[in-house]
Amino acid sequence: MSDIRETQPGVWSVIIGNKVYEAFVDGANVTINGHTFDCTVEDPRQWKRSGAGAGAHGKANITAPMPGKVVRILVKPGDEVTAGQGIVVVEAMKMQNEMKSPRDGKVTSINAAENDSVNAGAVLAVIE
Repeated sequence: MSDIRETQPGVWSVIIGNKVYEAFVDGANVTINGHTFDCTVEDPRQWKRSGAGAGAHGKANITAPMPGKVVRILVKPGDEVTAGQGIVVVEAMKMQNEMKSPRDGKVTSINAAENDSVNAGAVLAVIE
């Protein structure tokens, strides 16, 4: 069993197996049992959105993070986009998720239409 809960601002209770730890968070530093660690916060949603080949060159696939329905297409093939710009909005589990471009580039294809049902991992758009 594992669980993490904030007990007060900057103080977290961490349960891993049958052990309980108290973690103190101060900006990018986390202190547990007197040991201080430098940390970097990464957003795992960005990993899913970037897809394979999302480096500075080549193709970047914008994929559906889970099964859902395409509710809006925000760009069209040929459009120039910037990193973080919305490309497609997918509704899943009654929530709308805006799939964003992982980098600057040009939209080379849109592989879905509004109201299409899509599976998790489906390539919705390609940025080059």
